Amino acid sequence: MDSNLLSLDNLAVGESGSVHELLSKGNLRRRMLDLGLVRGTYVESLMKSPTGKLTAYFISGAVIALRPEDARCIIINKNL
Repeated sequence: MDSNLLSLDNLAVGESGSVHELLSKGNLRRRMLDLGLVRGTYVESLMKSPTGKLTAYFISGAVIALRPEDARCIIINKNL
């Protein structure tokens, strides 16, 4: 795997990247595509909840909160 590729849940707050690949299947994949998570989409990690159960991301002009297990299915190319 390219050293710049990582799953979205590993992106630190304040870091950004672009979607490289979706690993999810079925309804979750459809939901991710509906949110605009297609190859090349810019994603920025904004903040983590105090419990760590959700992280807010800036995606396609909107702020979307994702659980770590869902974010793990999104592979991004981290901006350096």
